[in-house]
Amino acid sequence: MTTELLQQVRVIDPVSGIDTITDVLIADGIIQGKTDGGLKANVPDISDISPDTQIRDCQGLVLGPGLVDLYSHSGEPGFEERETLSSFLQAAAAGGFTRVSILPDTSPAIDQPALVAQLQKKVKGVGNRGEESHSFLSPLPLLHIWGAITLDVAGKQMTELADLAAAGVVGFTDGLPLDNFNLMRRVLEYVQPLAKPLAFWPCDRQLMSNGVMREGANAIRFGLPPVPASAETTAIAALLELVAATGNTQVHIMRVSTARSVELIATAKANGLPITASTTWLHLLLDTKAVKNYHTSLRLDPPLGNSSDVKALREGVRTGVIDAIAIDHAPYTYEEKVQAFAEAPPGAIGFELALPLLWQHLVETGEFTALELWQALSSRPAECIQQKVSVLAPDHKAELTLFDPQKSWRVEKKNLCTLSSNTSWLGQELLGRVVKIWV
Repeated sequence: MTTELLQQVRVIDPVSGIDTITDVLIADGIIQGKTDGGLKANVPDISDISPDTQIRDCQGLVLGPGLVDLYSHSGEPGFEERETLSSFLQAAAAGGFTRVSILPDTSPAIDQPALVAQLQKKVKGVGNRGEESHSFLSPLPLLHIWGAITLDVAGKQMTELADLAAAGVVGFTDGLPLDNFNLMRRVLEYVQPLAKPLAFWPCDRQLMSNGVMREGANAIRFGLPPVPASAETTAIAALLELVAATGNTQVHIMRVSTARSVELIATAKANGLPITASTTWLHLLLDTKAVKNYHTSLRLDPPLGNSSDVKALREGVRTGVIDAIAIDHAPYTYEEKVQAFAEAPPGAIGFELALPLLWQHLVETGEFTALELWQALSSRPAECIQQKVSVLAPDHKAELTLFDPQKSWRVEKKNLCTLSSNTSWLGQELLGRVVKIWV
């Protein structure tokens, strides 16, 4: 049995609303006790603990429930040069994630129960191992799998949803815009008895056209084809009408990126529609000004918003209108990204960067409290996929993340667990690194 005593660690528990300094004792994967005013205090005196207990001075460190990612891209199967399942999970662990969910847009797409079973078996065979770039032996996160809504995520023919549900998928999505509203309505109806969430990325591809950057002054200045905000908002409005018409199907709205979208979602929630929503970590940190250097890792779908969009998204996350921050980790090889901005495939890595950058830019600046950020990265995304995170209380399982917000490190390929390095922070010094996770 492994016993660890974390001394004077800052405990952030978004479930109970606690942010306090305490000692935490963890034995054989179970929280044995914690000491602070008003909570059960059953951590033994330092002189009474077992001599083989690992004691860690955690002053300045942050302990919270494990982070949960709603959706990201795995290279495997089909594009193992970008990312294998092993590197995907190792990168997630290094970023503090104890649960991650992969999108079905692999090759082949995850549209058959046999492939779900194959991936589940593959993950069990990966095993736990440490990384040389980190000072701890990291367990691997739990992997959730999204089943495709349509065959080969082509948007034309519905998959056997019941069979995929029986195979253990966490929910259904294509991860791509679904333009066939008749098919969308049928899916909303068929999935109701399965009690699984549906996730949609609302985007009108005709309005998007060949655009690669959010419409506005900067798109004109940088000479890039614009994407109007209405490409997202009209699709959200149509989706919300279908949700209202079809009843109680739980729907998750992915990749929200505009201020008007936040307004539409707020109104729909006030009217009682069964929806949740997420934005990505990059859309909270950067706006269109960041594209001035034409770094292809900032070529995203949807594109980065204008400053007014970023402001609205941050407020939406703080107030809970936007339930969760997703990572949408999208690895690509160097060769794939070394193209003209408009020709590069959209997406960037994020597992190992999101928590440090969000903490420094939102929490350290005082715009978010630590509890608000941790809620959006752990308990609320878990709720979006009908899961719960562990409570930091005695006798609960330890599914935790230990984070050092002042640890300095350099973003280099050798310091990353992911196989890809498509990020605009490559070569830069960051503050904040995950120390350990418990799963």
